[in-house]
Parts: sequence; structure tokens; C-alpha cells
Amino acid sequence: MISYAQKTDDEQPAAAPTPAADEHIAPAPRISIQAFCETVETASAVQAAGEDRRLTKAHLKIQMGGMAAAIEAYRSAPTPNVILLEAEPRTDILGGLDQLATVCDAGTRVIVIGKVNDVTLYRELVRRGVSDYVIAPVVTIDVVRSICGLFSAPEAKAVGRIIAVVGAKGGVGASTIAHNVAWAIARDLALDSVVADLDLAFGTAGLDYNQDPPQGIADAVFSPDRIDTAFIDRLLSKCTDHLSLLAAPATLERVYDFGTEAFDSIFDTLRSTMPCIVLDVPHQWTGWTRRALIGADDILIVASPDLANLRNTKNMYDLIKASRPNDRPPLYCLNQVGVPKRPEISAAEFAKAIETPPIATIPFEPQIFGAAANNGQMIAEVSANHRTTEMFLQIAQRLTGRGETKKPRGSFLAPLLGKLRSK
Repeated sequence: MISYAQKTDDEQPAAAPTPAADEHIAPAPRISIQAFCETVETASAVQAAGEDRRLTKAHLKIQMGGMAAAIEAYRSAPTPNVILLEAEPRTDILGGLDQLATVCDAGTRVIVIGKVNDVTLYRELVRRGVSDYVIAPVVTIDVVRSICGLFSAPEAKAVGRIIAVVGAKGGVGASTIAHNVAWAIARDLALDSVVADLDLAFGTAGLDYNQDPPQGIADAVFSPDRIDTAFIDRLLSKCTDHLSLLAAPATLERVYDFGTEAFDSIFDTLRSTMPCIVLDVPHQWTGWTRRALIGADDILIVASPDLANLRNTKNMYDLIKASRPNDRPPLYCLNQVGVPKRPEISAAEFAKAIETPPIATIPFEPQIFGAAANNGQMIAEVSANHRTTEMFLQIAQRLTGRGETKKPRGSFLAPLLGKLRSK
């Protein structure tokens, strides 16, 4: 028997469906994977999976030869965390697995790719401790889903979704939108969320949420050896029952030059404890900002309706889409639309250039946005029925993959009680 946490589902396996636009696949940890393929097509799919953002921490090695090659390889070598085996129809899969079990280290997980779609075979594979059985032919996302699924429990599917919000240009209001969307995610969708303000020198999340915590994200990024769940929890500032803040210091006593992987351990820790993490990414192009965007589960680009924003949005959209071939494309919205006497590029022209429409067009409303910013409030707090409040909720639903939420119905006495309170 291969030592492995077995599946309990005895249902007949089926070909993997096309991934939904809102499908969330949690990234795999730092593991070693060795694949033994029979066909070039499968080897190509596995190779492409190794380049997916969710397997960037994994070390992948691909060999040809299938089951026989795997058995021979592990007679004199230790087995990795995960073995991926492709079996041809003529192969004695069960017999091969029995031989593999004699040379397989305890704790190794096995995924089998085969062309036989048979429930009896599947049950026998489960009995032998096989982790997953994937029907060939496979595509890249099938391999990613199968490997990552070994390390995330189905009931914890929502945990660890990272949403990155970035401006196509400075001053377009990306931080304001990020903070209001996070507020909608926490309040209206009832998801425990955290806003991570990554603009350490000039971040505004503390001002927008009317928070002035003594500690924040700088304490974590400059103390990488101390990062764990308890340490991050101490740095979080509570904004509401469901919303916390990892604030930027917004001071200039030191410079904030970071390496490409400086925030990795922070994001990993947040993923393990928080269902939704909203990254307020500053408008700059460095190794770590690029890594934060490409590594996020969903990305929102915020742009104003002018030529420079159109160019930058197009460049960012194309690069992110090309770097994440197995994810849905990034989303973008237009902000500050309708400034009096300012020539603007229409949403239709943006859609034509980027080949997809914006998910929202937020109007220029200086009075309510200015009042909210100066009071340390969200738009929903200033005016719950304002049209942009509904827009932020719609953006939140698109980014989290959540459907329309029903707000609790008030009592029939609510209008009367409201009048009495006002008096």
C-alpha cells in the first residue's frame, strides 16, 4: 500500500470540466513533483502546468517511460512529495502500483493519468491509496487542479483568495476603489477580509478607514524570520467585524526597496487564515509589484478615461493575461468619468482597444468622495443608497465570484423607528 491520505469518494471519475471564470484553485506549497509520462502531449501539459503561477514554488521534473520508468527510478532514489504517472490502456495499472508501493516512501502522494474510464478501476486505485485519477487527454488546468487539490481541503475552498487592485496611472483613485470594494466584500458578502496597503511610504488605507495602528505591514516585511500566523494577527487593525487592515506606515524615515520575493511569506500567511485578501498595489513597476499582480487570484486595473491610461491599461492587461494563461483575464474599471470640460475617451473606445468592456464606469463625484476621504469613511457610510455604493458591491461580486446577495429585510416598523430616532 502506498502511504497516502486516501479519497473517500467512490463515484465514477469524469473528464475535468472547463474551468469556470470564478474557479479558485489555491496554490501548492513548496513541494517536489516528478512526472512519468507516456505521451508527448501529456508531458507538454505537465510542463505548462509547472509554469503556472500556482505551482511556482514547486520543483517539477518530467521523465518519459510511465509506470515502468517510475518503478526503476525509485529502486535507488527517494520518492518526491508527489508522483504523477501516465498509464497507457495496455498497462497493468494495478500491478504496476503494487510494485511501486514496494519502493515508495511513506507520505508520497500519487496521481494517475489514464484513458480507462471505469468505476471498478477507480475504486481499486482508491483502495491502493492513489490520490487522484485523471482521465486523459489532459490539459494544463487539469494538472494544476489535481496537484493543488492535494493540499487544499474542499471545505476550505474560499480560504486564501487574493485580489490585487492597481492603478493604470498615478492619481486614478485605485486605492479608494480597493478600500471601498474590500468594505463591500466584508459587509455585504460577509467574507472575513483584510486590506494590505503595499504603498509603504504614501499609503492611504489608514486614513480611509480612520485607523492609526502602531504596527503594520512594515513590521512584517522587515522581520521575515518572525512571520507566522500569530505575528501577522498582532499586526492587523480591526476596522469592522469582518474587515481588518494591514496598514502602511506612510512615513519617510527609511526607504522601501524590496526584493522580488519580499512579500511572499506575508501573502502565504494571510492565505492560510483569511478568506479574502485585497492588495492595494502602488502604481510602480518593480519585481515585487509584478510578482504580486501575477500571483494574485484576480486583478482589477483602475483607469481614468484618457490616452495615457488607455495605453497603460492595454500594456498591463496584455502582460498579465500572457503571464497567466490558465487564469481568467484581469478585469478593469473606469473611474473619475465625466469631469466637466475635460475631453475623455469613451468606455466603448476602451473596450475596442482592450478587446473587453470595463466591469464598471464610476462617475466623477468629487463632493461625496471628498467628504468620505476627509472623514475617514467609505462611500457606503456617507450615503448607503448612492449609485457608486451599488457599483462597489457589483465589483466585489465579480472579483470574488459571489452571486447577488440579498440584504436582510427590515422590520415593517423600521421607517417609524427611524423617524423616532431622528427626533
